[in-house]
Amino acid sequence: MGGGPARRAAAVSRTAALAAVQRERDRLPHYWFAQRLLLALSGQRPVHTLLGHALPDAYDQLIVLAPRAPLRPAAGCAAPVVRRCGEYRPRHGVIEAFARIASADRLSALAFRLELGADARWRCAAVDLGPLVTSAGP
Repeated sequence: MGGGPARRAAAVSRTAALAAVQRERDRLPHYWFAQRLLLALSGQRPVHTLLGHALPDAYDQLIVLAPRAPLRPAAGCAAPVVRRCGEYRPRHGVIEAFARIASADRLSALAFRLELGADARWRCAAVDLGPLVTSAGP
């Protein structure tokens, strides 16, 4: 049974390293916003938590989308998570981002635009989930 304590220490070390990498990643504006948008659009947090973090047009979009909770997981499934988030910077002060949202065996896409304000704070300027699938019967 060699390596018991050493193996546990290595596992803890890897876990701590992964947590540190995730904390650094979550400080990036596009990851931070992806997580906050996911919480609001999955029904885990009220949409007003984004007040002050979204420009008026984007906030209006969120007010329409949030009650439907389009990213809510299926019954009995774990909460959705941001799997990957990418960005494109068409010019200084603008980030066009996308996030892949995973929930059980479902993968969803979330696109959004961030703009840097005069106060050096990023704000969400637009949100797009693509065509929303509804469960309409025949």
